[in-house]
Amino acid sequence: MARSLSGVMLKNILRSAAPSFNFKSSGAVLCRGLDYTTRISGDSDTHEDFRPTDNLQSSGTSLVDLVQQDVKENPVMIYMKGHPDAPRCGFSALAVKVLQQYGVPITSRNILEGSEIKDAVKSFTNWPTFPQIFIKGEFIGGSDIVLKMHQDGELKLLLQDNVDNKGKE
Repeated sequence: MARSLSGVMLKNILRSAAPSFNFKSSGAVLCRGLDYTTRISGDSDTHEDFRPTDNLQSSGTSLVDLVQQDVKENPVMIYMKGHPDAPRCGFSALAVKVLQQYGVPITSRNILEGSEIKDAVKSFTNWPTFPQIFIKGEFIGGSDIVLKMHQDGELKLLLQDNVDNKGKE
């Protein structure tokens, strides 16, 4: 009798302690009143942590025009995940770290703010990955290319005017 009573009590304790999961048709899971979702953005090459937040506000200028203007007006332009002071991926962090070695001003645009800007940059360069770095209006490539140019001394030559101009200001 004591054995069966303890068995019943243990089953009740385990049943009440174990979370109950209810699966919804939307792909969400309900567990103890909290909603968890497994949905990610429609962009197949974006990890869930880097979903666009769609904060980019349209201004009447097309996004491709915006990219062209960014590249033309900024000697060092980087389209990246996050911002130079808070990169949100290792490749973006590497690119920023390499560029900061030269003390040049870096202008950036966070591609996580909207999938539209990400798509516009991809179509502008015909390059699938990020970060994408432009120096003096020319598309250079990603972090691997900038690192290689840094190691070979090419990046120093390319940025020389910007380094000289910064020192004169």
